[in-house]
Amino acid sequence: WMQMLALPGTTARGYEPKRVRLRLFAVAGRLVRGGRRVRLRLASRWPWARDILTALTRLQALPALP
Repeated sequence: WMQMLALPGTTARGYEPKRVRLRLFAVAGRLVRGGRRVRLRLASRWPWARDILTALTRLQALPALP
């Protein structure tokens, strides 16, 4: 479901589950605290970092269930 909701129109939408784990969930990242917020900092050199950021932005924009 995540691929359908968060990654429409990208090549990542058609990935098999093993490839999703490898490319999207195995990225090196760091949780950084500052300004009363917690941020996820991703490695900018990771080839699929843009896809991850796009997916996170779209998932946060979805309306909450009642």
